[in-house]
Amino acid sequence: MSFYQRYVVPRLTHLSMRQEYLVRFRKRVISAAEGRVLEVGIGSGLNFQLYGAQVTSVIGLEPSSALLRMAAARVSDATVPIKLLDASAEAIPLDNGTIDTVVSTWTLCTISNASVALSEMRRVLKPSGALLFVEHGLAPEPGVARWQHRLDPLWSRIAGGCHLNRKMDDLIAGNGFRIEALENARLPGPRTHTFLYQGSARPA
Repeated sequence: MSFYQRYVVPRLTHLSMRQEYLVRFRKRVISAAEGRVLEVGIGSGLNFQLYGAQVTSVIGLEPSSALLRMAAARVSDATVPIKLLDASAEAIPLDNGTIDTVVSTWTLCTISNASVALSEMRRVLKPSGALLFVEHGLAPEPGVARWQHRLDPLWSRIAGGCHLNRKMDDLIAGNGFRIEALENARLPGPRTHTFLYQGSARPA
């Protein structure tokens, strides 16, 4: 792994993800979490302080050691027990059916094999569990989508593997989940980067 990928990308990720306009989306996702939570791609731990009394514990999964160090500094902000795991969502080191809620906030865009990761999330979820997500991805406008496809190879190289052109609802529904709720929104910024998918899904 290059110096840029190891040290620069994690800091850029933290700076981009701590923007104030993202907080309302984080709060909506986290407010629905309950029980034993697995947060996939915790980044620098920006969600920790949002977990409430309905959550008994949080397992934070993150493959970047630099982001894990940042997250460790935020554990004390949380009101629930948090355990950090240095691991990939493509191979979650947890037993089958042991998680009540999986949380993913702007994470599925960065996972190399998102289909495998979603299958792993489904495996560790209880049959009654829920996947809660907010992700950016493929825009509905054909012109914007064309630019997303054009830009994606370069963008993924400079942005730590982040992909612009994943259609998140189809990706989730095609890998063992039944989407129960879905809303779309736009963030400020370039239209190629700012189309959101927010919702919840259950194991199919």
